[in-house]
Amino acid sequence: MNYVILIGGLNPMEWIIIIGVIVLLFGSSKLPQLAKSLAQSKRAFKEGLEEDEKEEAARREKLRAANAEPRAALSDVDDEALFEEARRRAAQKRAEESNPR
Repeated sequence: MNYVILIGGLNPMEWIIIIGVIVLLFGSSKLPQLAKSLAQSKRAFKEGLEEDEKEEAARREKLRAANAEPRAALSDVDDEALFEEARRRAAQKRAEESNPR
């Protein structure tokens, strides 16, 4: 016997039996309600994923903005002023080392 293999490796007769059992268990009146609830669950899941993606994007943007601010502040500082401050601190440290308390 050659069976045509369908999705999941089941032959057509097995699919008919599975569908028959589902109809017997749930009844023909409950199947539309079941399909509707499955569709609503799928929609709610997709909405949850989209909401999570939006929150993640907002968090990334917030981090990106926080990281960008110090860089802008550092670019406004004059290099000569930085070197002068470093020299002043080095001289102060040498003075403290040469005059122990």
